[in-house]
Amino acid sequence: MIALLDTDVLIDVALDRKPFSEFSSVVLDGAEHHFYRAFIAWHSLANFYYIVTPTSSNRRTRDFVMGLLKFVEVAPTTTKDALYAGTLNFTDFEDALQVAAARACNAEIIVTRNVKHYKRSHIPAHTPEYFSKNFCF
Repeated sequence: MIALLDTDVLIDVALDRKPFSEFSSVVLDGAEHHFYRAFIAWHSLANFYYIVTPTSSNRRTRDFVMGLLKFVEVAPTTTKDALYAGTLNFTDFEDALQVAAARACNAEIIVTRNVKHYKRSHIPAHTPEYFSKNFCF
C-alpha cells in the first residue's frame, strides 16, 4: 500500500491536537514500522513548518521533520505535476497539489482529516481513523 499523507495528519501529531492526534499517530507509527509506504508532498514541509513553528519552537519543528523523513518520503514532483494540479477542478489549489503529489508517487490513498476536500480526486481519500484501522496493522 502506498499512501500520501496530507499536512493535517502531521500537524495533528506534532501539536498533539486532540482528538485527531490519536489516529494520526497510529498512521505515522504504521509508516515507521513499514506497514505501508508513506509519502508527503514537497510543499507540505513548508506548510507544516509555517503552521507548527509559532506554537512549537524552530528546533522542535525541524527535529520533527528530520525524524519524519527517516520513514516518510517526499513525493517526486516536477513542473509537469504542478501543471497537472492546475488542470484539476478543485476550489483549493493546495489540495490539487496534494492530489498531483499522490499521483506522482503512485499513491493508492490520500490520508487526510479533510476528506470532503478530495471529493473530486481520482485517488480516494480517507481519514486517519479509517486508514489506521484498515492498513496499519
